[in-house]
Amino acid sequence: MDEPLKRHVCLGCGFLYDEALGLPEHGIPPGTRWADIPHDWVCPDCGTPKSRFEMVELPYASAEAAAHALV
Repeated sequence: MDEPLKRHVCLGCGFLYDEALGLPEHGIPPGTRWADIPHDWVCPDCGTPKSRFEMVELPYASAEAAAHALV
């Protein structure tokens, strides 16, 4: 059984990366696991490095609603 897709929040600005959605506008297709994003990737909103993101467990609502809840 596949592990559920997760979300990761930027500790610098609250940006939410949702594995289910990816970031197609930044070349990361939907379904891309956090571990598969390059180690030198940075937050598209504030430039915080990948190492400063934390996995968060949220009830599954839209990523947009979740992002607003974290800010």
